[in-house]
Amino acid sequence: MVQRRICVVTGSRAEYGLLRRLMGLIRADRALKLQIVATGAHLSRAHGATHQEIVRDGFRIDAKVDLRLTSDTPRGVCRSLGLAVTGLADAFARLKPDLIVVLGDRFEILGAAEAALIFGIPLAHISGGETTEGAVDDSIRHAVTKLSHLHFPATKVYARRLVQLGEDPRRIFVVGDPGVENAARLELLTAAEWSRQTGFRLRARNAAVVFHPATAEKSSPAAQFREVLKAVAHLPEDFSVVFTRANADVGGREINSMMAAFAARAPERRAVFTSLGSLRYLSLLKNSKVLVGNSSSGIVEAPTLKVPSVDVGDRQKGRLSAASVIHCASKAAAISAAIRRALAAKGSAFANPYGGGDVSARILRELKRANLSGLVKKRFHDIPGVRFGKD
Repeated sequence: MVQRRICVVTGSRAEYGLLRRLMGLIRADRALKLQIVATGAHLSRAHGATHQEIVRDGFRIDAKVDLRLTSDTPRGVCRSLGLAVTGLADAFARLKPDLIVVLGDRFEILGAAEAALIFGIPLAHISGGETTEGAVDDSIRHAVTKLSHLHFPATKVYARRLVQLGEDPRRIFVVGDPGVENAARLELLTAAEWSRQTGFRLRARNAAVVFHPATAEKSSPAAQFREVLKAVAHLPEDFSVVFTRANADVGGREINSMMAAFAARAPERRAVFTSLGSLRYLSLLKNSKVLVGNSSSGIVEAPTLKVPSVDVGDRQKGRLSAASVIHCASKAAAISAAIRRALAAKGSAFANPYGGGDVSARILRELKRANLSGLVKKRFHDIPGVRFGKD
């Protein structure tokens, strides 16, 4: 039996956590051969060298593509994107995958899509059609959509956007979000177990803070995060505050330095972690009274865990969200007011628009039965009856 070679490209801790179950299902299927390419922040010591987590989970990494994430300036990120294209081209030339799977909107994922295009390898994209107006990731996600051949959006709203981008509805499969699947399926740690594993004691009341650079906003990431810290500083003293470090975007290093300095002023109730991994991160959320920041986890996973979240600024602007997600401007007073509103969230506020069920199994089914012959030769799907301007 000839196995279909499916190559999963992963570049960050968060995205790997969303892909892990799918990767396990691919590996367990006798008709498929799993290939893994680790790149981006996975290979950066400053971001936790999280490729080690992939290995600890029992997977074999078939190729590592180092992007030399030594600079988070626009020039540095562009250089890393160039390294992604060339390094992934070398990996694809050696591994010869039949199908490549990517998730989301990181710049290294754009590099994978570009290389796949030139090699003529079909690309499957998870979580397309979403909008995040405060980050360049928004444009990257749509660009990856146009370079992809199979689409797995989370909702029908996002699926319709893919059709607006000219994608064939027959290649679009609405599956829900893998983050909801993770939050629902994992057996999460108690506060005591989490504290033993991490060495930092959670209290009866905890706040998780996750803030990444909003790369498409006018104000600097540092200026925005300074407002977050002002608001968090006014939390009652019986709150523990746990930060996870920012990702490898422009301005991330400065945010991480600010986190460290803020936590150092009260180490008994504040802590910063480079990477917690999916289990410990979701367990932190489950044991928190509120999530503050601009992470997609506040939009997708937090409602499933019945945890209210404060979404700061425009980084996630445009995404569907539950009523338990309180959106606010990146000003300390607005953030403090949003935290008070979030802490009062109850019941139906946590209804999650991102679905549920076995998302990974749905994706696997389509990866297995897709006819790859001629898949890369796709036509633009036109929408009839559209009028423009003064027509």
